[in-house]
Amino acid sequence: MTSAPRSRSAWRAALAVALVGLGAVAASAQSRSTPGDTTPKLDIYGFGQADMINDFRRNDPNWFDVNRPTKLPAHPFEFGENGHTWLSARQSRLGFKGVVPTRRGDVTAVFDFDMFGVGIDAGQTTIRLRHAYGRWGPLIAGQVESPFMDLDVFPNILDYWGPNGMLFFRNVQIQYRPYEKDKGETHVEVALERPGASGDAGVYAERIDFANVFPHFPLPDLSASYRQKTSWGYFKIAGIVREIEWDQVPPDTIDISGRVAGWGGSLSGNIKALGQDVIRLQAVYGHGIQNYFNDAPVDVGAEHNFDNPRRPFTGEALPIFGGTAYLDHYWNPRVTTSIGWSIVNVKNSDAQFTDAFHNGQYAGVNLLWTPVTNVMMGGEFQYGYRKNVADGWTFNDYRLEFSFKFSFSQHIGGKE
Repeated sequence: MTSAPRSRSAWRAALAVALVGLGAVAASAQSRSTPGDTTPKLDIYGFGQADMINDFRRNDPNWFDVNRPTKLPAHPFEFGENGHTWLSARQSRLGFKGVVPTRRGDVTAVFDFDMFGVGIDAGQTTIRLRHAYGRWGPLIAGQVESPFMDLDVFPNILDYWGPNGMLFFRNVQIQYRPYEKDKGETHVEVALERPGASGDAGVYAERIDFANVFPHFPLPDLSASYRQKTSWGYFKIAGIVREIEWDQVPPDTIDISGRVAGWGGSLSGNIKALGQDVIRLQAVYGHGIQNYFNDAPVDVGAEHNFDNPRRPFTGEALPIFGGTAYLDHYWNPRVTTSIGWSIVNVKNSDAQFTDAFHNGQYAGVNLLWTPVTNVMMGGEFQYGYRKNVADGWTFNDYRLEFSFKFSFSQHIGGKE
């Protein structure tokens, strides 16, 4: 297959620069001291939540309690009949945050999980790790939100998964912040992240044995962002570069190994509106960055290469665009509404199946009530849409969700 336009030497140079920056972190943190209270502190927090969903149509039953356009039917007879009622407690969460003051700065560790099974546990109520990271000064290491994403774009909604067109990926990484002020509202982040991707062999999947093809990620993903606080809210600019490879072991008469470059950029932010209202916006474009999206298909698609009998197809890092726009409105301090829309659009490669995911849309509106502190309940209407690339298939889904959430938190030691 054709190689990525970016040379590996350039990747290694970028990696070396990042590691030099990490070395500067220690010197920066060692120059700091912690005044005042030196007692270790621990916060225990979480909530129990029940969700009742009435799906007027249908989706993948492994994802019954979330609105994901990629999990809507790709053909008329997928996932059975319309009309399902589901109940779930999988959003329930438990977490711990510990802070140990030292003469060279606070050491902070966060560990939390919910019960929303994914991967091999998809559809199950089981422990799912959310955060597992530590921080000392500007150095952060562990599983935490990627600098490429913007958590503050996520609206005040009941659906666990959220808008498909926003970036949302907690990844294992080594991150540092060389610049930070306004209590973190303004900052620069750079991270080396765990690599990973997915692929769609398309129409060749039925013709070629892919049992001896293995993914290969020789370099970490490199991400960076800049966030600036403003009088009207904030804006964030973020980017990522990555290398995706796959090897054929052992080689064969037909060579299906190869590599592609992945890259992407994002512009996001919050705009303060009337009262406490907030407008949340994000636009993303890139190639081969689908796994960083909240809900998107494969990163790499098969592309015809008829002029080369030894390599009848190549891999293409699929171009993707995502957009999200939501308004969080406060009727009063205890009653809120969130309304908005999101989209993902993929430029598919020519050797993908005709029912490959091409376009997905997500929308919703809710009414939430917090009658007393630590109790929230409400209802939400959700809409999902899927369009395939070439067979003319589209699917609309309509859902109602009612949720009841009971939160708790306990602070131990030191001062809050």
